[in-house]
Order: sequence, then structure tokens, then C-alpha cells
Amino acid sequence: MSGVPLLEIENLRIEADQPGRPPLLAGLSFTLAAGERMAIVGESGSGKTMATRAIPGLLAMGVHRAAGAIRFDGCDLAGLDEAGLRAVRGAGIGLVFQEPMTSLNPALTIGRQLAEGLRLHCDLSDVEIRARSIAMLERVHIRDPEGCLNRHPHEFSGGMRQRIMLASVLLLKPRLLIADEPTTALDTLSQREVLDLMVELTAETGTALLLITHDLGLVAKYTERVLVLEKGVLVEQGVTREVLSAPKHPYTAKLVGSLPRRDESRVPVAADAPVLLAIEDACVEFVGKPGILRAGKPVRVLDGVDLHVREGEIVALVGASGSGKTTLGRAALGLKPLASGAIRFEGIALHEMRGAERTAFRRAAQLVFQDPFSSLDPRLRIGEIVGASLRHVPGLDRAGRRERVLATLADVGLEGFEDRLPHQMSGGQRQRIAIARAIASQPRLVVADEPVSALDLTIQLQVLTLFQKLQAERGFACLFITHDLAVVEQIADRVVVLEAGRIVEEGPTGTVFEAPAHDYTRRLLAATPGLALAEIASS
Repeated sequence: MSGVPLLEIENLRIEADQPGRPPLLAGLSFTLAAGERMAIVGESGSGKTMATRAIPGLLAMGVHRAAGAIRFDGCDLAGLDEAGLRAVRGAGIGLVFQEPMTSLNPALTIGRQLAEGLRLHCDLSDVEIRARSIAMLERVHIRDPEGCLNRHPHEFSGGMRQRIMLASVLLLKPRLLIADEPTTALDTLSQREVLDLMVELTAETGTALLLITHDLGLVAKYTERVLVLEKGVLVEQGVTREVLSAPKHPYTAKLVGSLPRRDESRVPVAADAPVLLAIEDACVEFVGKPGILRAGKPVRVLDGVDLHVREGEIVALVGASGSGKTTLGRAALGLKPLASGAIRFEGIALHEMRGAERTAFRRAAQLVFQDPFSSLDPRLRIGEIVGASLRHVPGLDRAGRRERVLATLADVGLEGFEDRLPHQMSGGQRQRIAIARAIASQPRLVVADEPVSALDLTIQLQVLTLFQKLQAERGFACLFITHDLAVVEQIADRVVVLEAGRIVEEGPTGTVFEAPAHDYTRRLLAATPGLALAEIASS
């Protein structure tokens, strides 16, 4: 790397347009050399995205750059007009965003979207543009790259869409790639594949990488230097391994201390404890895509699954996207019909339950969704949302329901929040509401579907700790669905590994982590950056 920085940020200050508000970013300064890989980390609201969007002049409405210099390859970007910035975007600075489905135009084919940047910045014929696009799609391991050009974004998985987004950005061979939470929505294996590919391709072209993330595991694995932001202020920076192994600032130490760790104090559930939920040879099928003259063939997404959860036990169900985790969780609650097999709750098959028996099961088995905002009615106040789960609890009148709601909100740390609306709450608070709604009816079984995957590390730790506390106090059993094995290590008694609709391994958490028997489990463990980071942090 040369001594002259590729990117230089000097005393960058970003403010809201409303006067009197504190700055959103206060005096940020750093440099990035050509070919270097750097991360900016911090919780939501720390200013990570704000800082990086200011570089190519993409700040949202309502905020502005109040002071500071932004120099890229010797050019002062802050002094460029819109035409000058357009010339730099794409060709000089590429951006990959968190959710590719919102970055890719759903109405345009992949081929048209890949060609757009090349037509704008390069003097190439249509034949050359097509050839380059196919070559890049091959490079990012897209099957049938020629066919991909004629397809639309919705026809691809999240991991494939992120590869396509990466291809569209790197086609122009930018000097700097800004990746803003590029893998948050992906499972562990897809996350590793995308990031490995990103690092490999940027290394080949000498492109510098600026990774924006709240995941310290990714920082440890993929970057050389790290900046830590807290509420718009740079509190620490340095060599990644040194910062993570010996943080100097209390905020950095708090982030590192939020890593999931195995709970050695947890007492395992007795092997002879009564079985609460039994899934027996369960198969679930979806109807496939129909042809012109034929009906769609059934596609089997769960194939002969046997699983049990004992009273008071937390069983983690892990696997990559598409493995059937969520389908199995919903089937366990009777929300997905079985093609064959049976699901029994306290020995009674769900499909045989009728009337009051089925109503009692609905009270006794509850679901916590991955994204609480989409599962909370935005028109209802928090007290009404939690109280809705108590409508069919016998012996509770209106006063009793309100008392139960207030007590449950206090249990999850939201005392006095009953009159607020969901949009007035943070992501972590909304997840607490979802948990409160699930436990208000005092269930015996909770199915938690990726309940912390979208949360910052510190908020994730708070929610996991709360969940463990409530489970210990109330004694409900839990089927905990996740792709993050670092979380599993902290919370679960047993682990069940699902691949392509089949269970490939199961056992006590410590046994599976220390001596995984199946290759798929070993791949999941190797792809979990939080586990590697825990070793660095404790070294």
C-alpha cells in the first residue's frame, strides 16, 4: 500500500436540518489506503451508515454535511456538483447495500441492470457488455449466467441476489467498495460465501473495502482495521485483532462483552423428563410451479423428521435458509399441514384436536416471530397487543387481563409502555413486546423463530438474557429456531441440525459443538464468525 490514502475523511460533521438537535456525526476523521480492508462498527444509531453515505453524496433528505472534507483519490468530493458525483459513483466508488431486493429493480431483468453501469461509464458495444456481464456472473458463481440475464430479482434467493448485486458493482472495477451490512439478512453459510467472494474479488482488483456492520465476528474475520462509533463519535480505532482482544474504550468493551457465550450454570433437563412436543416421521409438501398443461408437482420440504422437546427444555433447531426450519416450527404449532406423520402435544395428535381441546392448545403453545414490526399491528397500542393473547384465558375478566398485561410488560422491562404504539419503540423493545405477547398466556411451549437475528449484538444479548430469565422462571419449553450457532451455544440444552428437510445430527449442545459428527454441522460451525471472535476476545 502506498503512503497516500485512497480515501481521507477529515472532521466530518453531519447534522439534521432541524436547528438545535445534536449532531448525528461529530468530527469523524480517518484514512483508508488502496487495497485496505476496514470496518466501521457500532450499534444502530451510531452513525455508521450516515458516514458512508456521505462519501458518495447520498445523504437522505433531512440531514446535511455541516463541516469536514471528503477526499477520494486526491479529489475533494464535497466540492463536486451532482454531475461530478455521478461520474465517481459506480466507476470510482461502488456500494453494496444490506437488502439486495430493495437495491435491485424488481421490474427489470438482471441483464438490463448489469448493463446500466457499463453503458453509463464505459464505451462498450452491446456484445461486449453482454460478454462482461456473463463473465462476472460466472465469477460470482451464478448457475446458468446466460439464463440469469433474462430473469428478474424475485426469481433468486437472498444469497444469490446479493451475489448479483456484488457482480453489478464490481463490473465497473471501482477503487473503493462500500458494503453496508451486506449479509445481515443471510444465513451463516450464504453470509460466508458472499463475504469470501467479496474479499477475493476486491483483492484481485486491488479494491479497498469499507465494511459497515454491527457483527464483530465478521470484522474479526474479514478486516485489517476497525473504527468504533458510538452515537456519532469515533471512540476507538486500530488494528482489528488488537482492538477486539484488548479494547481500550468502555463502549468497545461492551460490544465485545455482548458476544454469546455458553451458559455453564444452566442445569440440563433430565433425560427422563416428560415429552411435551413429539414430532413423528413428519413430512411437509408444497405444490410446485405448474406448467402450461400440467398441475404443479408436490415439493417435499420436510422428509421424515423425528424430534421431541421435553418439559422445560430449550432445543435449538439450526440450518441454512431453505433447510425447513421455519416450516417445521410452524408445523409444530399446527400452522402447516403434514403430508404424513404426526405431531403430538402431551401425547395428543394435533390433527385430532377439536373445539375446547384445540383452543387450550393454542393458549399453551405460542410463537415469537423473527421480525416483530411486521407481526405487531401498527394501529394497536402495546397493552392491546399483549392483551389480545389473553382473550380466551378462562377466569380472566377485563381487570384481570389488564393486571396480567401490566405484570408481563414489567417482566420484560417495559413497565409503563402499555399506551405506546409499535413505531414508537426500538427494534429491541419491539422484540420484547413480541416475547411478552407470547408468554402472557403462560404457555408451556414457545416456538421462537430467529428472534434475535436482526438485532445489534448488545440488544441481542439483552433479549437472549431476558428470554433465558423468563424461561427459567416460568419453565416453558422452547423450540428455538436460528442459523446463528453462537446464539445456540448460549441458550440451548440440545441442538438439532436440519439440512434440506432432514435431521442430520442432534445431541447436547456441548457435544455437538466440541465434536460435530456430520460434515454439514462442521460447515455451519466453521461459517459462524462469532465463535472465532469469542476465541480472539478471550485470548
